[in-house]
Order: sequence, then structure tokens, then C-alpha cells
Amino acid sequence: MRLVLLGPPGSGKGTQATRLKEKLGIAHISTGDMLRAEIAAGTELGKQAKTVMDAGNLVSDDILLGMLESRLTQADVAKGFILDGYPRNVAQANAMDGLLAKIGQPLDAVVQLDVATELLVDRIAGRAKEQGRADDNPEAVRQRLQVYNEQTAPVVDFYAGRGTLARVDGVGELDEIEARILAAIKA
Repeated sequence: MRLVLLGPPGSGKGTQATRLKEKLGIAHISTGDMLRAEIAAGTELGKQAKTVMDAGNLVSDDILLGMLESRLTQADVAKGFILDGYPRNVAQANAMDGLLAKIGQPLDAVVQLDVATELLVDRIAGRAKEQGRADDNPEAVRQRLQVYNEQTAPVVDFYAGRGTLARVDGVGELDEIEARILAAIKA
């Protein structure tokens, strides 16, 4: 099973990806984790990413795609994977689909976790209290949601047009949401 989890900040992508990893026995691939691992390993891509990040800039699509290609060659993805937090825009989605076609591993499904904006703000505010993240204040959250709506939401339409998208209600108990995802992907 090769799966992408999409959804706005606070929708539960990371939580559900962790649960599905255990349930399905497949790798959980997070772009943030990939970046940290490449930097820690001192790879050429990691060095490029570190330079960009140290300057306070976003890592380019080319660097992320290179890291993803490297990650997809590792043994733990042989049975499949869950991508969490990528692709973030249509250009990344196109590039990733090209990469997956090249290596003969097209996506089986793309799941969009749907959660109302006010609930997202409440969830993230609760996370801020627990984890003390500076970027989880209400103003920053609304900005992140705006960026999501402008850049990442079109990815949902991209995959809907390809017939691989399943929309799942991301509200409820964790077990209920997981069951909805599994039903949507028929796993």
C-alpha cells in the first residue's frame, strides 16, 4: 500500500500516519524527518538543505524530491509507505508522481482529512499548551491555514482529478478516524 495523507495543520495527519504504520506494517515517511535524517547523516542533499534552512528559507522542491527518491530506495518501504506532509503543492505532486512512475510504485490512494477551521485552531491551541510551540498561537495558526488553503488545497483537486482521492472526516475518536481511513482505502 502506497498512501499519501493530506490535510491542514492540526488535522491529525501525523497521528493517523503513526497508527496506520503499525496497523498496515508499512513505512511512515515524513518530510521533516527526512530532512533531519539527511542533515544528521551529512549527505550532499542534507548539506544543501542545511544551508537553505540556516538562511531561514524553505527547502526547494528539487531537494525534497531528491530526498524522497533516496528514502524510497530503503528496505523498509518495500511493503509500502505512508507519506505525511508531502506533496505540499501541485508542482511537488506532479514531480512525485513522475518519480513513483519511474520506480514502478504509483500511489494506491490519497486521503484528505477534513476538519473545520475553528476545530483546527482549537486543536492546535491545545497542542501549544502541551508542547509549548511558539508557532501554535492563534494568529500563526490562521496564517499556516491560509498558506495551506492557497498552496496545498489544490493538491486535493489534483488527486481528485486522477481518481485516487478519498475524503475522510477527521473529527472524532482516533479509532473512528482510523477506521474511516481504512474503509476509504479498503485496507
